Amino acid sequence: MHDDFKRFRGTPGYIASGPLVDAVNCAIALERPLLLKGEPGTGKTVLARHVAEGLGMPMLSWHIKSTTKAADGLYVYDTVQRLNDSRFGTGDVADIRHYIRLGPLGRAFAAAERQVLLIDEIDKADLEFPNDLLLELDEMRFSIIETSEEIRAKHRPVVLITSNNEKELPDAFLRRCVFHFIEFPDVPLMRQIVDVHHPNLDAKLLDQVLIKFYWLREQSELRKKPSTSELVDWISALLRSGITQDRLEAHIPFLGTLLKKEQDVDALRGYDERKGKYPARWSDLGPRYDQ
Repeated sequence: MHDDFKRFRGTPGYIASGPLVDAVNCAIALERPLLLKGEPGTGKTVLARHVAEGLGMPMLSWHIKSTTKAADGLYVYDTVQRLNDSRFGTGDVADIRHYIRLGPLGRAFAAAERQVLLIDEIDKADLEFPNDLLLELDEMRFSIIETSEEIRAKHRPVVLITSNNEKELPDAFLRRCVFHFIEFPDVPLMRQIVDVHHPNLDAKLLDQVLIKFYWLREQSELRKKPSTSELVDWISALLRSGITQDRLEAHIPFLGTLLKKEQDVDALRGYDERKGKYPARWSDLGPRYDQ
């Protein structure tokens, strides 16, 4: 693989799988948005910050809401502020440019250097938003109607778009994106991720932590499986409390750091009341997890 293609290689703070690194570099090479899907907590949003770090580029974030329109990403004319300034005699209301606020996409186009632009949770917007967004990205320029000023992008931003699969995205939008689904980390990759956040963790303690964590994720009655970020928090709680590997074999303390729905906590309490046995060895999880 050519060195000029493999521009992003991951960062010390973000352990990316080989396919994810390839997807990022493919999107950069093709100058297409990278659409990221995956269950919550798999690192979709935080990836953009590490891509920016790895490429040495500034980063802009655009967090999408149900009311967001594609034009909002370019600029907003703050009529309310201008009206207030006119009524109360503050501000230079004669110069309308004082009331033009560039949005994240507008700032990326106006920037002197190439930017990484995160468009977070695109599926929260209405159905027209994705196609309108791609139209703006294709144009690479826009006009501010109120001032008759045109802004032309000097560089195409590196665009990362996240989706939580809350609604279907239009086929025309999907055709023009590079797509990657971030799989939940397997055990070897999870060990690397944990090592970034908790270096030099005792190996036996880490084994017990991961055995309990992956066992929890296998429980079909859970409505929300614990994620990587919750695992990292749980380890922090275990370390600060001084709980040992031996004590961790018999039960799962600090459930509130792992489970975030009362029905899930109740399910584990019921398991305790039935004298259910927690796994203590990888072989207890079955052949898929046998280390």
